[in-house]
Amino acid sequence: MANEAQGTKLEIAGSAGGAKTISDMALGFPTILTSAGHTLTNGDIVTLANFAGADAATLNGQVVAIRNVTTNTFAVDIDTTGKTIDDNTNQATATPKDWTEIGEITDINHEDAGVNEIDSTHLQSTAKEYLVGLEDNGTYSLSVNYLFDDTGQQALRAAKTARTKQSFRATYSDDSTMTFDAYVKTFSGPAAAVEGKLNGTVTLKISGSIVYG
Repeated sequence: MANEAQGTKLEIAGSAGGAKTISDMALGFPTILTSAGHTLTNGDIVTLANFAGADAATLNGQVVAIRNVTTNTFAVDIDTTGKTIDDNTNQATATPKDWTEIGEITDINHEDAGVNEIDSTHLQSTAKEYLVGLEDNGTYSLSVNYLFDDTGQQALRAAKTARTKQSFRATYSDDSTMTFDAYVKTFSGPAAAVEGKLNGTVTLKISGSIVYG
């Protein structure tokens, strides 16, 4: 059954919120963390800290999107299989970033760039042979009603000027999420026309992987 596009929103991550205490964990892939009544949602970006054990560095300092959220648990895509890590007697934390919605988006599109073809043909080949390069997740583009005072659009303009990588989360009508890091490559506008409105277009260059929640 098709999903309705109306209700889709895109958010940009900002400053850190309040830390969530980790009271238990299940090692493996993914790693399942327990935090009673955490109120986090799929796609939230958290910074992990204060884990203990010989392999605690596997988690400490990692900034990661969460998924498989329940009332008291969530998963992170970090492989802790066979590791020695614990919650440090309830001192371990996951600190989420606050999100700011980008106002009045009129359309969005993710354009996948695919992978490069690496020609590995040699003198003993009987036909062309190829390897594939790393995945390139391409660009995420959006059109907006250009707003000078919208906090989300202001954050986009600031990120472009600062040339800093930001975290983004798209949430769709069925509550599915798509979380990724990107640079603001372009923010064009405002464009104006007779009997029209101010329009803008934004291109985000995705850096790294996409987490679907």
